[in-house]
Amino acid sequence: MRLAGSSSSMLVGGISGRTGPHALPLARIKRIMKRNSAAVGETLPMMISGEAPVVFSKACEMLIQELARRAWEAALRARRRTMIKEDVATAVACTDVFDLLLPVVEPEDASPPPHLAQVNKNIN
Repeated sequence: MRLAGSSSSMLVGGISGRTGPHALPLARIKRIMKRNSAAVGETLPMMISGEAPVVFSKACEMLIQELARRAWEAALRARRRTMIKEDVATAVACTDVFDLLLPVVEPEDASPPPHLAQVNKNIN
């Protein structure tokens, strides 16, 4: 049995949607991209190149990975080994990059605890 190495296409997704595993379904990403073009008001269906859903999928994977890492760090600081919703909310509130997720994960009046905000500013 062949083991997947660093140069194997089993671990490294290629530029086309036919090679490598993708954590997010490319057909669904393409459908969402087309639906958003219709919401903007375009009358003709938008054409999407074959590489765009692959790149978008990888960007989403990287965003989710970074969010999960920061939420895990928040759980460890609270001396827990299980992530909860508040850990994700803390990670979002303490990181400027995730400001677009603020309305999704926390109420408007919530703010990060001062000691956690200081720790995350030192990380960045």
